[in-house]
Amino acid sequence: MQQHTGIFRDTKDLDLFLTAESAAMALGLLQSAGFECEICDPVWLFKAKRANYFVDLITGMSNATIIVDDCWIRRAKPTTVYTVPTRVLAGEELLASKLFVTRRERFDGADIAHIIYGTRGNLDWARILQLSGDHWEMLFWALVLFRYVYPGQTHYVPVDLWRDLIRRFENLITHPDSNAEFRGSLIDEKMFAIDLNEWGLKNLMQVYRESRMQALPMICKKQ
Repeated sequence: MQQHTGIFRDTKDLDLFLTAESAAMALGLLQSAGFECEICDPVWLFKAKRANYFVDLITGMSNATIIVDDCWIRRAKPTTVYTVPTRVLAGEELLASKLFVTRRERFDGADIAHIIYGTRGNLDWARILQLSGDHWEMLFWALVLFRYVYPGQTHYVPVDLWRDLIRRFENLITHPDSNAEFRGSLIDEKMFAIDLNEWGLKNLMQVYRESRMQALPMICKKQ
């Protein structure tokens, strides 16, 4: 966030984005170096800890809608952090990584607005649209929030993108699909627990996660 927006804030840990294969390899190396390592959730989260310091190795979103691949690493921006040459996520991937952080206890919509404002919209919007994929409505929602917060900077989002998303949305509400699946669990299983547990709606997040688990190499599933 500091690299793209200038915003500095204290953080309790360090988040590193890697592919699942690289995360599994990193855990092995860190364990050999004396770190306490854990696979918290093979779908997206690995941890390494030593003394009072810990690092999260992140390979995607917990709902398995967005997955870190080699392209994220190739597109990362070279920088120096505390004298260490490294790379940070490109603005597009950083924004995409926050699209589904929409829970009651944590909401990253303000971060997305700040990324757009801080970069003055100088982002590869085609890449962002590609990353959001079938979940482009989450991007649309975030952009509407940005427009509400910064009405004077609406132009930071290309007008062609506004028109494309509005056209898509209008088409959906004009021709609704009565067979479309419930997607609340992709937002938060807890907030939409009643839909799953009492109303009998399908847990789509579970479907996404099971599909992701099947695609993971065995080394990522158990330490």
